Amino acid sequence: MSIANPDNQQPPNVGLTLQALRQAQGLSLDELSRRAGVSKSMLSQIERNQANPTVAVVWRLANALRVELAELLGGERSSPPAIEIVPAHSTPAMSSPDGLCQLRILGPIDLAGQFEWYELTVQPGGALASAAHEPGSREHLSVLKGSLQVSAGGLTQSLSNGETARYAVDGPHAIRNVTDQSAIALLVVLHS
Repeated sequence: MSIANPDNQQPPNVGLTLQALRQAQGLSLDELSRRAGVSKSMLSQIERNQANPTVAVVWRLANALRVELAELLGGERSSPPAIEIVPAHSTPAMSSPDGLCQLRILGPIDLAGQFEWYELTVQPGGALASAAHEPGSREHLSVLKGSLQVSAGGLTQSLSNGETARYAVDGPHAIRNVTDQSAIALLVVLHS
């Protein structure tokens, strides 16, 4: 097997692509260095095309930037798959300090702060209390199992299995489980 190496072919310009991706994500050299495990001085040299990174370094940088290796090497974004599957174990989750509420983050991270959706599980006695979001923001809560109580705008409303509440969240608001059964719901947050 032979490898073609035409004289007119140059290695990919990783430096410019690296710098553009880092800046687009709002990362400093320090932050990317920490994420990728590559020294800040090496990153600076790569971005200025004063050093050619090894395949291992490019791989670590691509992982730290959450891009495909080909995108970092060729500067071209790969098209997303027609169907992207996120395994259950890869779905991030957050729990309240008392452990009675759990939010599984179902929406993609690039929509955070605009449009978010979660699977919410609230154990008996649990409450998800939130401070005000930006003016004009709304939540949509659909109960899939059990029942929940929503407080917003000075009112409190109970929801049963299958019901949906839509309410403004530009003031303090809360979702509570006042029953003796766990409840599961879909929570969608639309930021203004």
